[in-house]
Amino acid sequence: MLMRIGQLTRMLRDNLRELGLDKQLEQAATAIPDARDRLNYVATMTEQAAVRALTAIELAKPIQDRLEADANALDQRWAKWFDQPLELEDARQLVTETRTYLRRVPDDTRATNNHLMEIMMAQDFQDLTGQVIKKIMDVVQEIEKHLLQTLLENMPPEKRKEAEDSLLNGPQIKKEGRSDIVADQGQVDDLLASLGF
Repeated sequence: MLMRIGQLTRMLRDNLRELGLDKQLEQAATAIPDARDRLNYVATMTEQAAVRALTAIELAKPIQDRLEADANALDQRWAKWFDQPLELEDARQLVTETRTYLRRVPDDTRATNNHLMEIMMAQDFQDLTGQVIKKIMDVVQEIEKHLLQTLLENMPPEKRKEAEDSLLNGPQIKKEGRSDIVADQGQVDDLLASLGF
């Protein structure tokens, strides 16, 4: 049995070499680990961006909450003062607290703006990861093209037309309202079985 498997492996290897497919398979074999590394890079960059954005939000939210609470408290005190004026000393304290609040607002808004800028900068991963994803998709499409071509070249002629009509359509993004596409792995298996694979 081991002898027969060895002979079949040698025959497959020789046929692939004769067809020129050995180089394509070699390219695919080197592209897959590279694609895996690239996807890990995308996942890492996405996670880092999410952590940066969430941290900036966690830092900015208390600042905004404090600004809102202090503004509401001062507004209520001023409304009360307008309804019933306070003694001079109480009015002076209200004015002093209001001025303190107003002096603090620019610092708080600068801090909030810095956190918002950090959130925006955390999104810079999108450009880099988008380029990586595009390269991975190019690799996947190239492998798919070669595999489909090999499949078509080695199938019985009577099945070739049916296969060309169905297999070369590629993945379908919009499935709504279409009955001529496969939607899951079971349907893919059924299609390949109907073609003799």
